[in-house]
Amino acid sequence: MNLPDWIDELCDALDLDAEVDEALVLDLARVAAHNVVRPAAPISTFLLGLAAGRQGAGPEELEELAGRARALAEAWDRPAGATAAEDEDVEVPDDSAVDHSGDARELEDA
Repeated sequence: MNLPDWIDELCDALDLDAEVDEALVLDLARVAAHNVVRPAAPISTFLLGLAAGRQGAGPEELEELAGRARALAEAWDRPAGATAAEDEDVEVPDDSAVDHSGDARELEDA
């Protein structure tokens, strides 16, 4: 399966009727990962999609939103003395012992 097939199947699974400019999304993810910190990539693309959806953005508006996000990432300054390698060492807490079985319910109630 290739990326366009995955996108089509995922849109079907999420009940979305959308055309995806994967190059635009992947470009934002790449710039955010390299200029900010690696975990910024999926968060940036998620927020781009959220903003586009809330604004009912068409292709031109989506490009403008992505351009703003990319410009922010390109201009992002790391803390003094930080290197790219330091940014990538983001620790994720181990919560494997935590019971998350009720988490989905809490989100539905919110």
